[in-house]
Amino acid sequence: MSRLLQRYRQEIIPKLQKEFALANPLAVPRIIKVVINVGVGDISHDKTALKKVEDYLADLSGQKPLMTKAKKAIAEFKIRLGSPVGFVVTLRKKRAFDFLDKLFSLVLPRVRDFRGVKKAALDECGNYTLGLTEQIIFPEVKYDKIDRVRGLEITIVTNTKDKQKAKRLLEELGMPFEK
Repeated sequence: MSRLLQRYRQEIIPKLQKEFALANPLAVPRIIKVVINVGVGDISHDKTALKKVEDYLADLSGQKPLMTKAKKAIAEFKIRLGSPVGFVVTLRKKRAFDFLDKLFSLVLPRVRDFRGVKKAALDECGNYTLGLTEQIIFPEVKYDKIDRVRGLEITIVTNTKDKQKAKRLLEELGMPFEK
C-alpha cells in the first residue's frame, strides 16, 4: 500500500470524520481520480514528437495515455478533424495516491520560486486544477528524450461538492497551499 493511501486511511479519515462531525467514515471526502492532460497542438503532424510525449507521460503516470483528437476542424489553428491535440491519463485508487504523494513531496518543491499553490484554483465542485509549465521537474523525465519543454495540467477530482471540505482534504494530504 502506498504511503499516502495508508496515511489517508489510518489518520486522515478519522481526523476529518471528527472535524466535520460525520457519523459514517464513508461520508468523509476522498480522492476519486487524478487526470493529467498534455496539449500537443503544435506537433500534431510529427509522429516521433508525439511518441516522445506519449512515452514521457507514460513514464510519469505509470500507465499508457490516451490520445485525444480534434472533434472539429479549425482553419485558423491548422487543426483538421481527427488530428491529435493532446494526451490524457486518468489515475484512480492506488496509482492516484502514488502520483499525489510524488507530486506533493518531490515535484512541487522542485518548482522554481515555489511559495505554494493557489487556493483560487479550487472550483465550486471541490476539484483542484494545477498547471505546470515544465515537465522536467518530474524525476522520471529523461532530459535526452524530450524534444522541448512542455506544460501539463493536473486535475484532482474529489467526491465532495463543498469547497471547504475539499480544501481541508487536500491540506491533510499534504498539498502546499500558499499562505
